[in-house]
Amino acid sequence: MSTIIDAQPRGAVQESINGPEQTDDGAFKRQPNRFTARFSTGELPVKAGRYRLVVSAVCGWSRRQIIVRRLLGLEDAISISYVSGRGDDGGWVFADQPGGRDPVLGFKRLNDAYRTAEPGYRGRGTVPALVDTRTGAVVTNDYHTLSLELETAWKPFHRAGAPDLYPKDLRPRIDLLNQQLFDDVNNGPYKVLFATSPEAAKVARAVFEARLRDYDHRLATRRYLFGDRLTDSDIRLWVTLASFDQTYVTGYPEAVRDTALRVRDLPNLWAYARDLFQRPGFVDERDTEALGITPGPDGSYLGGFGEATDAASGDRLAAWSEPAGREGLSGADATAGPGGAGTDQYWAFAPGRVPIV
Repeated sequence: MSTIIDAQPRGAVQESINGPEQTDDGAFKRQPNRFTARFSTGELPVKAGRYRLVVSAVCGWSRRQIIVRRLLGLEDAISISYVSGRGDDGGWVFADQPGGRDPVLGFKRLNDAYRTAEPGYRGRGTVPALVDTRTGAVVTNDYHTLSLELETAWKPFHRAGAPDLYPKDLRPRIDLLNQQLFDDVNNGPYKVLFATSPEAAKVARAVFEARLRDYDHRLATRRYLFGDRLTDSDIRLWVTLASFDQTYVTGYPEAVRDTALRVRDLPNLWAYARDLFQRPGFVDERDTEALGITPGPDGSYLGGFGEATDAASGDRLAAWSEPAGREGLSGADATAGPGGAGTDQYWAFAPGRVPIV
């Protein structure tokens, strides 16, 4: 199997629906998601077989939804399609599909689904995108909330024994931690990669590394971020940890790359990452190649921005397969992290927050 990878120059800054994804001081500012309809509010009907999840194997935002879909057993309820590579317009294309066309949606370009939803759409057609197979229109590309919707509104279609990834008693604290994870960890490497000033890159790297050290300490006594319960937050953290050493850091500017902290430098975090890697549902063959953990057909490993690297680093899969030794950890769900001082009770009253029940 071969994955066609999107290649983009280091430090390139995209145009978003709101203009350049850049602040005046040289920092990266990610574009907001355009389509944010939700199932839990009744905006979208929960109907098995109606939607198609369009993803990219090399995209961390996609990988989160892929894992949740597997863990919850939603494969029969929501079909999946992989994009690979970019077309002439810079948008994702279905290059690996027969004839270069999605067999269900009939599109060659993901941007066609965006323009079906909004004629004249000029933003980047991003993944993951959930598409209505009846109309061919994107109904949501909001990776912030999509996994939460799968975990709650789609519960009637969960497999027997599926984990409760968004338990009611932890939701306010999960929401707070997820916000921190997005800003400082999931988006953290991009703030380094796409910064256009050295100072912005250094500051972003410092924040990202401080957060990793914080979670390394937290995971010294807990198997998962909230004790002995696997939650949505663990999946969000893991997708960045799984990619960082092999791909993200290889694209860092030279001035900050060689001295950058690696996940493997933090013993608890590295063991935690291996623990989840070895858990059924987190990876398949396509994922390990996209993560740069196993080589492609030509023997090279994926690096940052689709750049191939040689195998000089040794057997990466063997390293990821080493026993994690975390089975005996439980720990309390109470932490000194976001909401640790009881402020999670106020989070429910934040403007614009839509409670999920």
